[in-house]
Amino acid sequence: MACKKYKKTEIKSCRRISTPKMEAITVDSSKAESTLQNSSIDVHAENNQRHKSTSDTVIPCVEMESSEERESDEDTISGPDDFSGLSPYERKRLKNISENANFFASLQLSESAARLRKMIKKRQPPESKRKKPKKRENGIGCRRSMRLLNVDPSEISLPATATQPALVADENPLLPPGPLEMTPENRDDNSELFKGFLHTWAEVSKTSSKNTKKELPSIKSYKANLSGMVISEDTVYKVTKGPILSLALHPSEIKTLVAAGAKSGQVGLWDLTHQPKEDGTYVFQPHSQPVSCLYFSPTNPAHILSLSYDSTIRCGDFSSAVFEEVYRNERSSFSSFDFLAEDATTLIVGHWDGSMSLVDRRTPGTSYEKFISSSLRKIRTVHVHPVHRQYFITAGLRDIHIYDARHLNPRGSQPLISVTEHTKSIASAYFSPLTGNRIVTTCADCKLRIFDSSCISSQIPLLTTIRHNTITGRWLTRFQAVWDPKQEDCLIVGSMAHPRQVEIFHETGKRVHSFLDGECLVSVCSINAMHPTRYILAGGNSSGKIHVFMN
Repeated sequence: MACKKYKKTEIKSCRRISTPKMEAITVDSSKAESTLQNSSIDVHAENNQRHKSTSDTVIPCVEMESSEERESDEDTISGPDDFSGLSPYERKRLKNISENANFFASLQLSESAARLRKMIKKRQPPESKRKKPKKRENGIGCRRSMRLLNVDPSEISLPATATQPALVADENPLLPPGPLEMTPENRDDNSELFKGFLHTWAEVSKTSSKNTKKELPSIKSYKANLSGMVISEDTVYKVTKGPILSLALHPSEIKTLVAAGAKSGQVGLWDLTHQPKEDGTYVFQPHSQPVSCLYFSPTNPAHILSLSYDSTIRCGDFSSAVFEEVYRNERSSFSSFDFLAEDATTLIVGHWDGSMSLVDRRTPGTSYEKFISSSLRKIRTVHVHPVHRQYFITAGLRDIHIYDARHLNPRGSQPLISVTEHTKSIASAYFSPLTGNRIVTTCADCKLRIFDSSCISSQIPLLTTIRHNTITGRWLTRFQAVWDPKQEDCLIVGSMAHPRQVEIFHETGKRVHSFLDGECLVSVCSINAMHPTRYILAGGNSSGKIHVFMN
């Protein structure tokens, strides 16, 4: 029994310390042999220890071994390298251990080989055969350019010569130079009604009273007169087909005549005393681009002068029914003008590129007398001092300059005064109408500024800043604050407030009056003008409609 237990323990220990011997693979065979020898040496040492400790138990078992087994052990294990110094029993045990190790090593090798084959089969991607494209019975081959092959397209013959591309006509072609007849676009020019209209304008201009200097009324009486001004359906009418950029009121004391310059290049005339309204309205086309400036002549109110972006200034004469060409310069677009002389014989013209022109109407031709360069990149408005007419003011992008017309140099003129207090784009700058002691500017920073110009020196101080919403957006004409020619210390400006209104401010910044009517005034009047002697206010919106407040 002790022998059997001993054999079992030896087999178990052999299983734990034995290393697989790979006979099929040459690379791992040397490793298996060295491992086997090491394990055998370990087992031999272990057996010696156990033999000493259990000598009483092992001796009977050894004597019972047959001589045949001893002889076979001696034949199998021989030589100095096969542990010849061992006893026959130990050599027998070592042989059994080696056989068991070889058996289990071959078993493990077969299992690992099978496992490796499975892994290789799993990792190997399936064989993918490229599908051959199916042949089309009526397939189309590679496309080729028939033009490069010089082949005519089917059923169409190529032209003998290449056709020239059609030229796109200009949307706003320049009108021909020279005088243009007053031909109304909204009615027949040979009608008796139109002839009577021209005769009325000519006669009214002859009998119109000249502006005389009067004392300014008090603010109290001025407010009372403004409160009496009302609007009705009869004083609202669409005159032009585009946004209104300029307005002028005829100085007649008898009739109410309003002129409007539109973005489309039209000039509309409206006689409010004539009813129905359609019969008192006439529209002309003296320009091909927006009309930004419009004035009646101060010496002959039968003449109306208009400036346009198409680089022309024309004078409409109602007595001869002709638009005469005063100035033309196609190299530079015009922005604004004013009468430099009181008799309206000389003009100062501002250009969009920052240059200026001095024009004399008495000289033949339509050219300038002097062309002046300035330090401004753009000029939006030009206005002449009402008393000292050698001075004029220009509104640039963010600066306003005051020049002396007597010292203009064609190579470049420096301004007498330069005001740089504006933070954004300037829309306009105007002297006060009677004395010129005040200047009002309209800026895109939502401020109206009033400067003291009573003493034109190196600087003009800022008197008042009025907060006012001037952000009109893309589709509305920009606001331009103008003075009331009857009340020099009050100015008129459009408003974005609801309900729609036109506001009047005092130079101190206080609101004097607001013109509003919920039924007749429902749009923004960006451009406004006041009659020089009567309490009549005209406002134009961006759809070509004119609103008139009057007593």
